[in-house]
Amino acid sequence: MLRHLLKLIWKRKSRNMMLSLEILLAFLVVFAIAAFGLRYAQLYQMPTGHAWQNQWSVSIRVAGDIPNDAAIYDSLKRGLLDLPEVESVAFSSFGTYEMSRWTEEYTLPDGSNKLTIDAMGVTDDYFKTMDMTLTAGRAFSKQDDGADAAPTVINQRLADKYFPGKDPIGQIIVVANEDKNKRWRYRVTGVVANFRSQGEFMDPVYFMLPRFIPGVGKEAAYNIMLKLKPGTPRIFETKLNAKLKQIRNDWNFVITPQSEARKSMLNTQMVPLIILSVIAAFLLVMVAFGLFGVLWQNTTQRIPEIGLRRALGADAGSIYRQIISEQMLLSTSAIVIALVLLVQLPLTGVFGESLNWTVFLAATVLSASVIYLLSLLCSLYPGWRAARLSPTQALHYE
Repeated sequence: MLRHLLKLIWKRKSRNMMLSLEILLAFLVVFAIAAFGLRYAQLYQMPTGHAWQNQWSVSIRVAGDIPNDAAIYDSLKRGLLDLPEVESVAFSSFGTYEMSRWTEEYTLPDGSNKLTIDAMGVTDDYFKTMDMTLTAGRAFSKQDDGADAAPTVINQRLADKYFPGKDPIGQIIVVANEDKNKRWRYRVTGVVANFRSQGEFMDPVYFMLPRFIPGVGKEAAYNIMLKLKPGTPRIFETKLNAKLKQIRNDWNFVITPQSEARKSMLNTQMVPLIILSVIAAFLLVMVAFGLFGVLWQNTTQRIPEIGLRRALGADAGSIYRQIISEQMLLSTSAIVIALVLLVQLPLTGVFGESLNWTVFLAATVLSASVIYLLSLLCSLYPGWRAARLSPTQALHYE
């Protein structure tokens, strides 16, 4: 039966070629959307490495630069800790669930393994404030004052890359592209399993959290992270803003609960997927109409052939199955050709971890299922219409 169907398809190869091409393009579109969505689902299930339920972010907005003055940061911290709702206060270069990123190239002391690493300067209390747990070593503290290298905490991904099979604690990382005698050095004091500053949909990257010391260096921290007592109402924002204005009346403060920042970030990051899904749905509808029209036309042109088969004893069910099976074989050939092209992507690593084998295989199954379902639905009525023709009607059709 399969051999017979393949012969029939081959004899009409000129007609079937365009149909197969249409199915192939539809599969590619569905695969792209499926891979995008599945990667998002995969990322969402990964831990971000920091809490957000009871954390609030305060962004400092001023005209010009903030002076890195230890007295200013001390007054802010003391004033905020006076509020009974505040459990912990820390400062950072920028906040989590923001589009801000700070990247720079780093190497090992011998100049090897140059990597682009995300970094965010944080104060000693940051890990407690963000409910972060270290898997190795310790967070930096006052005992690191005067150290020969700036203390930093790195994520496990960076530790595995730079120090495979070694204890990362105490290891040195240096800034690349600087004078070898004046390179800024960082010493690893601790490791966190994960840290993704932009939340659930951020791809895992190499990340380091160097120590920010108020009053040391020129760079200032523009973000205050607060850990509040559970159940603190949203109206606390008014009280918090009044306290901040009491400390620094010449600064502006943007207060954002991390639960709201997270929701906003997730919605923003979902926009491309939603737009692509709408476009894909529109294209699939167009493909379905085209596929249905072509199948109807092909079936109509084959009425004499169908009548001959009926006259030779084929029942309606056999005709029905033939029409549907031919369409499924055409879909299979188009999917196989598409996969031969697509499998090169994970093999060559063009998209890195965004198209890993788990995503690729899941997207393949999902896309193939959609195409087969579309082909089945589009062939049901033409097949039924062909199957219900009587041999007499079919043989006398002109």
